[in-house]
Amino acid sequence: MKSILSLSIVLIFLSSCGPNLKYFTEDLYDEYNWSDNELKRIQFYVSQDIVLYKGMSDNDTKIRDGKIRVKSDRKVEEIVIRKGTPGVFIQSPKENRFAISFDDGRGQFLMFGPNPKANGRFVLLAKDWDRRSGKVTYGGQTYETDSASAYAALMVDIKRAKKTKYKSKQADGQRVRG
Repeated sequence: MKSILSLSIVLIFLSSCGPNLKYFTEDLYDEYNWSDNELKRIQFYVSQDIVLYKGMSDNDTKIRDGKIRVKSDRKVEEIVIRKGTPGVFIQSPKENRFAISFDDGRGQFLMFGPNPKANGRFVLLAKDWDRRSGKVTYGGQTYETDSASAYAALMVDIKRAKKTKYKSKQADGQRVRG
């Protein structure tokens, strides 16, 4: 019984030390009205895996004995941004649109913005979404991502320390004079 109690105390202690990740929402952004410089000091995280991919093919044709033979090799370039990957604010090209970089490369960022269908969470934005995939720009190139990435959202570590300042004065009291 003591070991279960000890284990519980250790787990509670460890869980209180970790980040307190919450979804970054339009309400949160409006409440604090952070400037671009303040947003650059906030550590963002992604809520779920984002997989970007693009297919490239090398077609080689040969004509032999009057027949055309096509040799096609398909290559797929894939970029994976894992759940919990830290990212930084780069810029806000439009109101409520954030360019967030998860990589050191120049121009390698993804766009996020609030989605009313996701309770105002800042989710991955794409040029277009269809039922199965979306097209996003990353590093100046167009990639596809599956529709599950449509709800990949930004998260932040929020520690709300409610500080109340009291100014206290003790009355000395008054005596009747006279």
